[in-house]
Amino acid sequence: MRAVVTGGAGFIGSTLVDALLVRGDEVHVVDDLSSGRREQVAGAAPLHVRDISEPLADLFADVQPEVVFHLAAQIDVRVSVADPVLDARANVLGTINVLEAARAHGAQVIFASTGGAIYGECAEPAVEHGPRLPLAPYGTSKLAAEEYLATWNRLYGTSHVALRLGNVYGPRQDPHGEAGVVAIFLSRIRDGQQATIFGDGQQTRDYVYVGDVARAFVGAVGAAGGVFNVGTGEETSVVELWSACLAAAGAETEAVNAPARLGELQRSCLDTRKAETELHWRAEVPLAVGLRETWEWIREE
Repeated sequence: MRAVVTGGAGFIGSTLVDALLVRGDEVHVVDDLSSGRREQVAGAAPLHVRDISEPLADLFADVQPEVVFHLAAQIDVRVSVADPVLDARANVLGTINVLEAARAHGAQVIFASTGGAIYGECAEPAVEHGPRLPLAPYGTSKLAAEEYLATWNRLYGTSHVALRLGNVYGPRQDPHGEAGVVAIFLSRIRDGQQATIFGDGQQTRDYVYVGDVARAFVGAVGAAGGVFNVGTGEETSVVELWSACLAAAGAETEAVNAPARLGELQRSCLDTRKAETELHWRAEVPLAVGLRETWEWIREE
């Protein structure tokens, strides 16, 4: 297929680009390189340096995409709190621009949304139709973007899909990024520095390997539309993650504790049964295996 990947120079996007190229697809990358890295884009995928908050009609007219994987976004929760207008410009206006550019060519949009930031605190693994209680503008902007996809589906009969991702980790993750706790821990181990655990370390997340996430995007092509959780359905505490990172690196060191961060979720996990049933997708890479793969990459960086 002929595909556009917005945010294709980023951690998840570049992994998806590689997976599409292996399939033999024609892939074009759209990225403003504000956080993505040019060197992560495979040579076989043309890179178009563009800002999605500006119209994309001319580019899409040249490329004529059949599917658009929309991963470009403002992803930092703290930035969204400090500058909600900037956050909305990227995540809401940018998504509208992508939807309109895709509509002109009948292209399906597969959108990278978020699980934890949309559901908020979870008493049990969150289901797609459950309460959506964002605690920051980032989650709200992603939820608003999902609603635009759903509106386009009703208005124009399209079949756009939103994937609510768990905490994605793996090779190419930025250790300085907002959601990069795995990369942060492993880079600290590599550099002989102490890692910090905030609070009691019992807060949990659903960590899903980036290669599994790339498969979910590919698996959503041709779906009838809707929202799907993409995670493992398993909770891992920060303390457990730190121990698993030490095991992956074959290291022994202590983390330091710091006061809990205000507003941090204590529990986040995704119910993935809908994706398993309708997309025939499930996470396959165990945490220990994914951490070893990530350690090998971090060690060579």
